Amino acid sequence: MLVLRLLNVVAPAYFLCISLVTFVLQIFVFIPSMFRDPSTTSLFSPALLHGALFLFLSANALGNYVLVIQNSPEDLGKDLNLGKGAEVADWLDGSRSPGSALPGTHFCRLCARVTQRHDHHCFFTGNCIGSRNMRNFIMFCLYTSLACLDSLVAGMAYISATLSMSFADPLAFLTLLPHSISQFFSGALLSSEMFVILMLYLWLGIGLACAGFCCHQMLLILRGQTRYQVRKGVVVRARPWRENLQEVFGKKWLLGLFMPVQSVGSSYRRQKEK
Repeated sequence: MLVLRLLNVVAPAYFLCISLVTFVLQIFVFIPSMFRDPSTTSLFSPALLHGALFLFLSANALGNYVLVIQNSPEDLGKDLNLGKGAEVADWLDGSRSPGSALPGTHFCRLCARVTQRHDHHCFFTGNCIGSRNMRNFIMFCLYTSLACLDSLVAGMAYISATLSMSFADPLAFLTLLPHSISQFFSGALLSSEMFVILMLYLWLGIGLACAGFCCHQMLLILRGQTRYQVRKGVVVRARPWRENLQEVFGKKWLLGLFMPVQSVGSSYRRQKEK
């Protein structure tokens, strides 16, 4: 448990550091290097277009990241009037669910609360992913993967111009790292250039991981399932995929594709309001 709590602090700090480094490289290194191209007009220069695209992707990624943290799943344990002692010990070790009358409830030890439609605990946000912040989490993964892809392309263009190399060969990117390491220790490659090359592989890894996670979550949503239910082998009632999508993304789903907006309320809250 101590390791998990430590990871719950280190992972968000790691993500914020990577975001800050990416922003600095884009604004102060990659984009200024694009202004050196005299063949384009200033209004439609690649620097301005790329800068606008990067700011759009970053704003959506960080905005949804904040909303995932801000919209924490509600603690159903307070509404269910859970007792203490042996009963609490039962659902702490997972042998009993305090919200057995409410399907999909789960007690998270790290967050110390009972959440509805619990999917998983995300260490990079330090928060549980449930009915209130699932849409923001998916948008966060989507725009993070796109921002990493954008940074990867800009970084490859910068390295190609700086080192006078071409990435036309598919094997060029695979052999770039070992050749760069040998050149760096021989003194033929600057530390700043080596740092950018390392960031290229980091952006590739993070982008692929977020894209895969986003696709996996979308598949589960279409099926009306959560990762917790799949892991525990819980059978869910079959529903049309349109209803499953609307439950997570709401009716104003198109607005959430272009700007960070708060997720719709959980079905448990709507039941209480009725």
